[in-house]
Amino acid sequence: MPATAVLLVVGTLIYISSAGLDTIEARALAPDVILEKVYQHVLLVVISTVTVVAIGVPLGILLSRPWAKYFRAPVLGVANAGQAIPSIGILVLLALLFGVGFNMAVIALVIYALLPILRNTIVGLQQVSPFIIDAAKGMGMNARRILFTVEVPLAVPVMLAGIRVSLILNVGVATLATYTNAGGLGDLIERGIVFYRMPILLTGCLLTIALALLVDSLAGFIENRLRPKGV
Repeated sequence: MPATAVLLVVGTLIYISSAGLDTIEARALAPDVILEKVYQHVLLVVISTVTVVAIGVPLGILLSRPWAKYFRAPVLGVANAGQAIPSIGILVLLALLFGVGFNMAVIALVIYALLPILRNTIVGLQQVSPFIIDAAKGMGMNARRILFTVEVPLAVPVMLAGIRVSLILNVGVATLATYTNAGGLGDLIERGIVFYRMPILLTGCLLTIALALLVDSLAGFIENRLRPKGV
């Protein structure tokens, strides 16, 4: 996938340099403009993913506890509704209620990407064998120590899979942030559609695909590195 992403980027740059661009296309595809859009897109993805991990993982751990079983279904229902609603609907709703801008786009991305992390954290912790937990109790471990030294390490692979899914979702949905004036590669896609300029549209689409492939590859590498040995 990294090689494919690099080929997409190189092919896009060759296409831009060799195509006969008019004034509108040349301004939209200037190197500084493209770099700015890529930076904005990456910033949206990074901030929203860090935020949703900081919310989803602790919340998932809490909801996996036996005392929280009555709260689990309602919270998952709300998170599921957040992903069931079309992403453009969340963006427009937040824009109508709170205005437009970068922060509103981040909030929308967090709402949309929360479910995979929350669900995988709960499932990963619940699938830990009760016999292993009983063995840890027999060794004199308290509940807190069992959670962080036994349950969480065993649940890490499932939790990381949820984070990876959320990360890839954010890369794609962040293209819609252009409609809240938050920037990103969606600006190029939207401009290409509005002005009916195929070079601008193709550049935005191809760079978004390349970024998604790179992010997925990086997430897979980190997932393998963080996966506990023997799990």
